[in-house]
Amino acid sequence: MNYRQLGSTGLNVSEVSFGTWAIGGSWGSSSDEEALKGLQRAMDAGVNFFDTADVYGSGHAEELLAKATKGKENEIYIASKFCRAGDIYDPNTYSKQSVEAFLDGTLKRLERDTLDLYQIHCPPMEILQDGSVFQVLDELKQAGKIRHYGVSVETVEEGLFCLEQPGVSTLQVIFNIFRQKPVETLFPRAKEKGVGILARVPLASGLLTGKFSKNHQFESDDHRNFNKDGDAFNVGETFAGVEFNKGVELAQQLEWIAEGRGNMTRAALKWILEHDAISCVIPGFKTVAQIEDNLETLNEKGYSQEELTRLSDFYKESIHPHIRGVY
Repeated sequence: MNYRQLGSTGLNVSEVSFGTWAIGGSWGSSSDEEALKGLQRAMDAGVNFFDTADVYGSGHAEELLAKATKGKENEIYIASKFCRAGDIYDPNTYSKQSVEAFLDGTLKRLERDTLDLYQIHCPPMEILQDGSVFQVLDELKQAGKIRHYGVSVETVEEGLFCLEQPGVSTLQVIFNIFRQKPVETLFPRAKEKGVGILARVPLASGLLTGKFSKNHQFESDDHRNFNKDGDAFNVGETFAGVEFNKGVELAQQLEWIAEGRGNMTRAALKWILEHDAISCVIPGFKTVAQIEDNLETLNEKGYSQEELTRLSDFYKESIHPHIRGVY
């Protein structure tokens, strides 16, 4: 395993780490037994960081992490998120009383006394601009209930604003070959500020695995069905904001990245790790096989400057015009 500094937190995290939305829920059927085996396989390979949230399966993902990391609380870092279990537009959701209640629930499910990283879960810009939530998080940090805090954002504008808040240690952003906008201004500023970057939706909800054909039918409880057009939450969280059938077309035009890199999945993750502002990439998983395939990314070859330029140009010319929503 390779490790990178998580901004200026002092934590060194595995380059390939994992998110737990898929094993919590909203990604179709999954098996807790297989999820726990996957978490164990990841840790055996040196993965020491997992991202979760209180709304992933209404806390189920946190409970699975508690089982998997029992006795390893000092070795395995966990990041969780809050606010989406309440009304994200209501300032009271971000009061000291509310945030501490969210945190206490998370700590209870994780069976931990302290959380390594606590992130605001894609809040509206007006909440960030109000600023009081950062004071609440500072107080929870001073009380020893969290070690660090950060923000999961939807847009570059939100990210740049958060970088100006002195207590923010990390940003979690949508970043993949289909969503390259953060490279321009957000990543350089984050490096300058010493803020770690967690890359989420790294495979564009599976499009960048190259495994889907047009008109694929997802299960009813899979967000790739019920949020494909942004009906449930931000459209960018599903297929990186690209309409599914168009995304399949675009992914087919990217099949060349797999040459010499095992498959498209590994190639897509490798591309993310070519950016030195990234602390780690956090793909989701539901099976041990997916864990193992993602970990093979570390053994694949990097990209030449010519290839990186080709992908940048492809994004600007062929992908960017098809991304929906504000990002």
